[in-house]
Amino acid sequence: MLDDRAFVREGERIDDLQRNGLRILQNPQKFCFGMDAVLLSGFVKAKEGERVLDLGTGTGILPLLLSAKTEAAHFDALEIQDESADMARRSVEMNGLSERISVRVGDLKEASDIYGKAVFDVVTCNPPYMNDGAGLKNPEEPMAIARHEVLCSLDDVIRESAAVLKERGRLYLVHRPQRLSEIFAEMRAYRLEPKRMKLVHPFADKDANMVLIEAVKGAGVFLKVEAPVVVYREPGVYTDEIYDVYGY
Repeated sequence: MLDDRAFVREGERIDDLQRNGLRILQNPQKFCFGMDAVLLSGFVKAKEGERVLDLGTGTGILPLLLSAKTEAAHFDALEIQDESADMARRSVEMNGLSERISVRVGDLKEASDIYGKAVFDVVTCNPPYMNDGAGLKNPEEPMAIARHEVLCSLDDVIRESAAVLKERGRLYLVHRPQRLSEIFAEMRAYRLEPKRMKLVHPFADKDANMVLIEAVKGAGVFLKVEAPVVVYREPGVYTDEIYDVYGY
């Protein structure tokens, strides 16, 4: 068996995901996963035998966590940045999950051409939140690409999600509450009906800064708004629910 250090490149580190012994490679000089990805992994419902596609997988955090949290049969992960995709592949190999998680370099905007139409039961995505690129020093930097709609738009994400999903397939998305009306309009334009929603608050007395959404392709109108998530009990101290989501 290879030593974990054999998978590490210059500037990278190995982080413990606190779930089933899983580890992930990250480069703090580029981009590290955040609370949004972890919360989305706890919100997703993937059933035994289902096939899942993670759009814009970055370094593979969602497929890795979902491989431990769900009984889905296989995870496909699409990432446009070669360096991030390479790190994701090495993390998958380091965890012995190469048979269950497949990482591919490709453009999210072409997902349905790459994988085909109506082939997935579930799509997950933690997309760029910002639709205004003003002020970016370098729009090709990994952090800028992850946070701003430099290489893909909200419409691209929802259009391609709808295209690759089977009828009654499910899209799971984490985004910003201030874009909810836009998100719902885009989803309905592509026959994705919002069915579950959960707001995320940093503290109990602060406004929500994230929203988790489940949409179902071809479903009828009915939206369940679940109890909100509060991340911190006090500065630096997570609430019990966050520890449960993390898997501690």
